[in-house]
Amino acid sequence: MLAYLKSDFPTPAYVLEEDKLRKNCELLARVSEESGAKVLLALKGFAFSGAMQIVGEYLHGCTCSGLWEAQFAKEFMDKEIHTHSPAFKEDEMDAIAALSGHIVFNSLAQFEKFRLKTQTAALGLRCNLEHSFAPKALYNPCGRYSRLGILSKDLERADLSGVSGLHFHALCEESADSLEAVLRVFEAKFGRWIRRVSWVNFGGGHHITKKGYDVQKLIRLCKGFSDKFGVQVYLEPGEAVGWQAGVLVASVIDIVENEKKIAILDVSSEAHMPDTIIMPYTSEVLGARILGTREGEEVTPPQEDERAYLLAGNTCLAGDVMGEYAFKRELERGDRIVFLDQIHYSIVKNTTFNGVKLPNLALLTRENSLRMVREFSYDDYARRN
Repeated sequence: MLAYLKSDFPTPAYVLEEDKLRKNCELLARVSEESGAKVLLALKGFAFSGAMQIVGEYLHGCTCSGLWEAQFAKEFMDKEIHTHSPAFKEDEMDAIAALSGHIVFNSLAQFEKFRLKTQTAALGLRCNLEHSFAPKALYNPCGRYSRLGILSKDLERADLSGVSGLHFHALCEESADSLEAVLRVFEAKFGRWIRRVSWVNFGGGHHITKKGYDVQKLIRLCKGFSDKFGVQVYLEPGEAVGWQAGVLVASVIDIVENEKKIAILDVSSEAHMPDTIIMPYTSEVLGARILGTREGEEVTPPQEDERAYLLAGNTCLAGDVMGEYAFKRELERGDRIVFLDQIHYSIVKNTTFNGVKLPNLALLTRENSLRMVREFSYDDYARRN
């Protein structure tokens, strides 16, 4: 039996599985070794303090979105630190410069303002390619009116002395084919500046560890670009590091009935699995089959030997529902419900909405033993309100 299914394991809890994490990291390390690209962990997608040393065995460092992530990277991994923000605050810049080996500016105005203060770091500019691949506008960094990155026309007369690298981010859960298309646009629009720098960061959104991803094509693209322009290539996956490497374990608190059976859990879709609402998508559940998702969508009827339940959160939000699932037996109060693939973009986004408890953080070791990394309490709720 998996250790987190035992009745004495306290819920709610995110459980990161070491074996699966290492498998992801081994693949990313192979990409680096065969392509020459350096691979960084994007903390915005995966920041699990108890696993940073493991990730650091394989990757070159972290990419950070500001001061606190840079401090986290220093404390828990202490390898390369690359920091980019849509806008850096002046009172944080000295600390960011002290922590970061690379700093990427989102605008020419910010570059001019801080270039002298950050001379100890390798300085880069974020490029807006005006071309990207994303599942919806919310995740499109190069869409119309985007605040993210500098347009090629705005570099025409800029003084770029002191700039050693360029950065772009134009993908979200995308393939190597999408990267190839983006690189064509990047070369066409920014080629003259690429030839003046020593490094280029291809950003994140590469779904490298997803089944079916063309890893060899990614390797060819990175190596080919590096050879053509004589630059060091960086990749900064976040989701790909934690992809399918952990779960969110919940308990059934109560079961009520209103035309359908509804299991009320000690987790919340909005507070603990925010991308199931934002993307949206329906999480797979261990030992269950998805029947339906959101209100108004067609629901597949359960088979004769199955029992259907709506799984719902323990908040006052009426829409705090994970979906409808079929189980092979009747659920009982106290049963464990395990939501799969709930490590990336969950811990980093979760909240204490409605005073719900933050799930604890646990690591399932290769020996199938559980190590509690962090336990949360009322104090964590009180300090952030």
